Amino acid sequence: MTPYDMIKSHLDTAVPFANHVGVKLLEIGDGTASAELVQRHETSNHIGTQHAGAMFTLGESASGAAMAGAIAPVIMDMRPVAAMGQIAFKRIAEGTLTAHAQTSRPGAELLIALQDEGKVAFDVTVDIRNEAGDTVVEMTMNWHVSAKR
Repeated sequence: MTPYDMIKSHLDTAVPFANHVGVKLLEIGDGTASAELVQRHETSNHIGTQHAGAMFTLGESASGAAMAGAIAPVIMDMRPVAAMGQIAFKRIAEGTLTAHAQTSRPGAELLIALQDEGKVAFDVTVDIRNEAGDTVVEMTMNWHVSAKR
């Protein structure tokens, strides 16, 4: 089992709200992640499309997985906090959505900052696409990471 597989397994149980919404983590790598949300009645809004809150949860979950992948060697000793999120809804979102997340800085650089400063803040961009591959949401999550208190 790779460190990324261990993170994926841990996140699947550590974040109950994402599981409640139905977010499924697909892949985690060094500063990258993807996640999926299948549309169902519970994630839909009054016009039958994916609810904005469900899409935000999908994007935040993918961003958190990318953050964790970037700092994989030390993630279990860290306290990551999502400090700010920006979201832009680009088009109506129906059906299964897939979020693709990428950290703004390479994992190695983030690990050096954590070692030197004891904390680090950085962005993770997220592109959420529909089944046709069209972007339906663009997000940026800002993460603050420090040692556990």
